[in-house]
Amino acid sequence: MMHARRFNYVGPAEIRDEAVTLEAFAVRSATLLGDWLAGRGSADLEEPLTFVVTLNGDLKLAPRRSEHVALAAGQDLLAAGEMRFGRDASGWRVLEVTNQSTGYCPDPDCWPAVRESLDRLGMAHPGDFTDKVVFRRCPSCGERNIVRDDDFTCALCDSELPARWNFPPA
Repeated sequence: MMHARRFNYVGPAEIRDEAVTLEAFAVRSATLLGDWLAGRGSADLEEPLTFVVTLNGDLKLAPRRSEHVALAAGQDLLAAGEMRFGRDASGWRVLEVTNQSTGYCPDPDCWPAVRESLDRLGMAHPGDFTDKVVFRRCPSCGERNIVRDDDFTCALCDSELPARWNFPPA
């Protein structure tokens, strides 16, 4: 596994403390993933799934409204976000994938961990995040921020946000 950065949970304590471990699908093969996706029904597949990549590089999936911290059982991760699948003549593939996780706030540089987990499964994917979310912690008030339109200003206190990812290391 090339990606060395670990991401710890940085979201609200009440979500972490109330999150129940949920029934996650630990992806062991593309065939089993295809069977699991096919069993979900077409309406469910229109919405992305919550995903995490564990420290040992395994991909886990759960319904979108699941908390990443519950899917990860509170553990540190290599990547987290949302993933949407689709099927074509060649089989199942990842159509969209983001690092959207306000609980772990992973930097877009976590893509190699996602790519490696999908490549190991032989799952076709877009080659990078289809939507990269830039997270920053405000050094003044501590608020987690999503940077939009290159505006590095805290949404809560209007302080300047750092140019580099700055959450506490795992």
